[in-house]
Amino acid sequence: MKTVLYLIRHGATEANLARPPRLQGRRHNPPLAALGVRQAEATRDFLAIRPIDHCYCSPLLRAVQTASIVAAPHGVSPQPVESLTECDVGRWEGLDWQSIRTLDPEVYDRFMANPGQFGYPEGESFGDVFRRVSTALEELLTSHAGEAILVVAHHVVNRTYLAGLLGLTPDQARQVTLDNCGISLVVREGATTTVNTLNAAFHLQGVAA
Repeated sequence: MKTVLYLIRHGATEANLARPPRLQGRRHNPPLAALGVRQAEATRDFLAIRPIDHCYCSPLLRAVQTASIVAAPHGVSPQPVESLTECDVGRWEGLDWQSIRTLDPEVYDRFMANPGQFGYPEGESFGDVFRRVSTALEELLTSHAGEAILVVAHHVVNRTYLAGLLGLTPDQARQVTLDNCGISLVVREGATTTVNTLNAAFHLQGVAA
């Protein structure tokens, strides 16, 4: 019996598109930028011919908007799951990495050395996120055995989960980089769960910034 999980990062927001990009966790709740809407529409068109039985998403607006667009051809409504909410990035919310390195050098160095253990100040670690997300997605894979599931969530949420399937620990999860509306395909057959495709983004090549 094969169970298929399409795991997608939400479309771009203004914080994603800023140069340099700004961190966004769960304390602010921005909508998709116009480009993010187009990315979601391109993803919708790409997945339209593929069977999708259920759709779940983070309750944050950028994920709900993306999921609603992508799932529309399949006649399924996105169901928000609290455990899929983006990592709490604490007091670094809204800042870019260079500013963080300047303002908070010791905490920055500790985080970069081991984000699995040393989390965002006043927020979560990658280990915290991995534990809640892996539990939530395991429940979905189990309850929808033999079906196809679409899940729209966030960068840290998706990368920590995928890193675990790839044999990486939470402190190594930054090695997994995902584009906005990049698609990762997770397949479960029997007791084996594997990453069949990581961050497919070729469907976004014609989407202008």
